[in-house]
Parts: sequence; structure tokens; C-alpha cells
Amino acid sequence: MNSSVNQHSVPRAEPAPRRSMAVCGLIGAAVMAAVDEIVFHQILGWHHFYDRSTSSMGLTSDGLLHTAELLALIAGFFLYADLRRSRTLAPAPGWAGFFLGLGAFQLFDGIVDHKLLRLHQIRYGVDVTPYDVAWNLAGLTLLLIGLVLGIRAGRLGRARSAP
Repeated sequence: MNSSVNQHSVPRAEPAPRRSMAVCGLIGAAVMAAVDEIVFHQILGWHHFYDRSTSSMGLTSDGLLHTAELLALIAGFFLYADLRRSRTLAPAPGWAGFFLGLGAFQLFDGIVDHKLLRLHQIRYGVDVTPYDVAWNLAGLTLLLIGLVLGIRAGRLGRARSAP
């Protein structure tokens, strides 16, 4: 038996850029949901996920949001670990997906939850316009960072696969 050969080594598989992007996007969305829940719902106490009922219902809705965010984070990390185990993680598309997930959650919350469904506002008792602008610009900025990283990752992937 040749001692220089590791019988337990796993050959490097082809990277999975789309799966890496999707998995890290899930993690990004869950992280942004956690930031929203922890900072704006709990620490600052500006709003609950659902503010159109009693404060008890608001706390219940926060608990449900926290549960969903935690389950998404756990699922995302299990899928990430599988990418690492199978040696198919593509880091550049993964980072792009992470930022896309952050921005997508932020914009969805700002546009759909705040304005279309009116589940809650960012803050009460003040003019929400500057808060809405800052909230949605932050989400758009994160989304654009993810888009730029995704374009770079695509170019890098094409350059590596070119003969």
C-alpha cells in the first residue's frame, strides 16, 4: 500500500454556482429577517410583524416570524454544509446570493409588508417617509451589491471554463 495516497480523499466535484447562490440567498434572507426582528422589533421596539391587532397578537406574530427565520437559517446552513461536504460550493456565487437574499428580504419587507399589505410601518408617531426611503435604499443597495457580485462570479466562472 502506497502511504502517499490518501484512500479517504474525495475527488473535487464540479462547483454548483446556481445552487451555491440559492443556498446562500436563503441564508441572507434569514439573516436580514433576524436583524429586522432583533433590532427593530425587540431592541428598538418600533413595530411588530403584525401591528393591526392587539399587542399580544403583535408579539405572537413576532414569534412566528422569528420561528420562520430560524428554520430558514438552519435549513440554509444544512444545505451549505452539504455544498461544502460534496465540494461543490462556489464561493463567488455564494456571496452574490447572500447579498441578493439580504436585499430581497429588505425590499420585500419595505414594499410588500409596509406599503402594500400594511402589516406594520417601520415606526409610529413620526413622518415615515425618511424611514421608508432609507429602508428601501438600503435594500436596493444590498440587492445591487449582490447583482454586481453575481455578474463578476459569472464572468469568473466563464473565464475558468474557457479552454
